[in-house]
Parts: sequence; structure tokens; C-alpha cells
Amino acid sequence: MAGGLKRFAANRIALFGLVLIAVIVGAALFAPWLAPYPPNEQFFEGLTLEGAPLPPNAEFWLGTDQLGRDLLSRLIYGARTSLVVGVLANGVAVLLGTVLGVTAGYVRGVVGSVIMRFTDLMMAFPALLLAIALAAIFQPSLLIVALVIAMVNWVQIARVVYTETTALAERDYIEACRALGANWPRILFRHIVPHLVPTVLVYATLGIATTVLLEATLSFLGIGVRPPEPSWGNIIYENQTYFATAPWLVFIPGAAILLLALAFNLVGDGLRDALDPTQRGR
Repeated sequence: MAGGLKRFAANRIALFGLVLIAVIVGAALFAPWLAPYPPNEQFFEGLTLEGAPLPPNAEFWLGTDQLGRDLLSRLIYGARTSLVVGVLANGVAVLLGTVLGVTAGYVRGVVGSVIMRFTDLMMAFPALLLAIALAAIFQPSLLIVALVIAMVNWVQIARVVYTETTALAERDYIEACRALGANWPRILFRHIVPHLVPTVLVYATLGIATTVLLEATLSFLGIGVRPPEPSWGNIIYENQTYFATAPWLVFIPGAAILLLALAFNLVGDGLRDALDPTQRGR
């Protein structure tokens, strides 16, 4: 693991992604001190005489939205929502997928077959349509949106963990442990799970980018985090009618989503190259 960290530290592109994540996380944590205004405060001077949003200016650095609220403040506070949903949803998805994948790969038999057939059934549904259906059934909130996203994102990690666990369970040293009388918890947690940590870590990092994009999509469709609580997706949703006359209201939050997803993808790729010896040199 130490060697992997050194290889990761030598990857400048991955470090750039890590810096981007640190900047966005820092902005989210210190939002009350960094944001120039409260995110939901409406300013009478934040609209033109015709009631249109203001473009970027000295008072409102990124302009205002259709209600006269400061876009920069809403973006900073919206980073909290996107990160909380991304980390929480991906954490639940990785935990669920890992537990089911390890169980199916090690136990096998009827239990493993049932788990993997259910996984295949979930993979057959388009993730976005399934998320839309689940979000429409439940009353959308921050927690519900995170759980809905987790329910559609665990299948990929479950399939990967199942494949690796099956391969590890058939290794000679695992058979030797069984022959020596080692019980299944010792075999599982001492000889199998540690080998899965690099794979799970990489997928956990890459998965955050996917969950952030899915949250933004649900919010853009109006079934994600409910206004007035800001999220980058619902900022675009609220201001899409001004796309032609005030394009900064769509492009700026869209760029924020792009940068966050790119940052996690860069870090995930860097971890994969550092921890997976078969990827080195490619």
C-alpha cells in the first residue's frame, strides 16, 4: 500500500484532481464564511427593471438568478448538497455491493445464485429510469435522493467484487487454510477481504462522480433535492428558461458539476494505476 501511495503521489494528473476536490470540499465546509450572502436571500437590486437576472458584476460576482439571489452563494452552498449526496449515496452503494458480492462469491451455491440473479435483474433496468421511478414514489429529500441513488448504483461494485472473490476463493492458499482448520471468518477477513480493498477503494472514488452526476440529473428533472435548498442540479433546473438570455445561470453550475466529476475520475484513475500492478505502464 505504501508503494501505491508513492506511485499515486507521482501522478500529477491525479494530484490535480485531488487539489480540485480539496478546493470544492473546503468551499463547502466553510460556506458560511466564504459565501458573500445567504443562499436564499432575494435582493431587490438583484434584478433589472424588467425583472431579469443580473449578469456578473462587482456586487454579484457570478450574477443573480431569476429571483434575485446571488449565484455564487448558491453555488458554494450547493456544493454541500452535491458532496453529501455523492459521498452518502456512494458509501451506501459500495457497502451494499461489497457485502453482497463477497457473500455471493464466497458462499456460492443457492445463496450466491440468488444474489447474483437479483443483481443481474437490477442491472437490466436503466439506472436513470429506475432512479426516476423510485424518486417519484417517495417524497424527495436529501436523504431519500441519496438512498435512491444508492439503490441503483450498488450493482456494478457487487458484480466486480463477486468476480474477484470467486477467483480468490479458489486459490491454493485458501484451500490450505481450510485444510488447516481455519474457520470462515478468519479466511474471509484475513485472506480475502484485504485483497479486495484496492478494487473497492478505486470503485468508491470513481462512483462518487457517477452519483454526483445522477443527483444533478434528478434535480434537473425536478425530482431531486427540493428548492429552495440549493444543489447544482436544481440551480440549472430553476434557471433553464433563461438559457438564451442569461446563459451563465446554466453554464456556471454545469461547469461546477463537470469539474467535480472530472476531479473524482482523475483521482480514481490515479488510484487504479497506483494500486493495480496490471495497469502500470499502460
